[in-house]
Amino acid sequence: MDLSASSSSIDDELFVIDVLQLLPRPRFFRDRSNPLTDYDDVDFKQRFSLSKCMFMNLLDMISHNINQNTLRNMSLSPMLQLLIALRYYATGAFQAVLGDHIHVNKSTVCRVIKKVSEAIEFLKPKYIQMPRSQTEIDLVQHDFFLTRNFPKVIGAIDCTHIKIHSPNSDIGEKFRNRKGFFSINVQAVCNSHMQFINIVARWPGSVHDSTIFDNSLLRAQFENNEFGNSVLVGDGGYACRNYMMTPLGNPTSESELRYQKAQIGTNNVIERTFGVWKRRFPVLSLGIRTQIQTTLTTIIATAVLHNMLIAANEPLVIDETLLTADMLDQVPVLPVRQAGNAVQRHLIETVFN
Repeated sequence: MDLSASSSSIDDELFVIDVLQLLPRPRFFRDRSNPLTDYDDVDFKQRFSLSKCMFMNLLDMISHNINQNTLRNMSLSPMLQLLIALRYYATGAFQAVLGDHIHVNKSTVCRVIKKVSEAIEFLKPKYIQMPRSQTEIDLVQHDFFLTRNFPKVIGAIDCTHIKIHSPNSDIGEKFRNRKGFFSINVQAVCNSHMQFINIVARWPGSVHDSTIFDNSLLRAQFENNEFGNSVLVGDGGYACRNYMMTPLGNPTSESELRYQKAQIGTNNVIERTFGVWKRRFPVLSLGIRTQIQTTLTTIIATAVLHNMLIAANEPLVIDETLLTADMLDQVPVLPVRQAGNAVQRHLIETVFN
């Protein structure tokens, strides 16, 4: 036996093994499930908050903004990207868990949520807007009047806190609210059908409701009389103004009691709107674990989806396993001193007398 030949053969094999170890690992493409075919419409809606028909309509509206302009193998289709984002909204699950479920990487899930949320947020001017024409204003006022006989109401306003994780040690405390957790204080106005007609999502949880309104475009629009003689109804966290009707501090007369009952009953719709919104998209209650800008975009995107579902008369389907005891738990609002105004007194002495 030629020992030199045998030794040379072994050296060649070792060389080949060394080369193979240095080569990049081959990509492994896992099979991805298709929820559109795996679930019926009831199960699909319970998992993604939208019916299949609504899902396809939304996909048509945003697919051009989330389409992957790449020739790479196995890139995520617009359909799969939207499914990932909707599942995140509907569960609030960790992004790594979502990635394992749909067989994509955690970092990919993060990018998809950001991209899809931006695409849905782009629809905001179409689905979230204040009534502008006199016909639209009259219709909104009429619908509100039918609920509690409160005249001239164009919207119910309030704020709600959306849980987040602390941004960082430098600015984190700005986001800690009076209840001790980190949040975004979101101001919203809704109509009598529980649709958002105005929303502001950019203020830290430590900021008071009245401060958000005082610095909003909405206040400037009312100050400029852009909505005529229309009024908003709000709670005691807002100052009473010519266009902002708030509860009385200590109603005594019959007319004041009637005003109080009508005002509180009319304003109640915004609390119910927040409740339905957070039940449709539990990520808003369980806590959003993304960068602040993506968090703000996610809040607006879910508000747009909420309005779309209300407009389509989609019933609310709740997965009981996703509900938490504090889903509707709100941070108490510090009362604002009410100076009173002539418009409020005129309503009490005429309409409610």
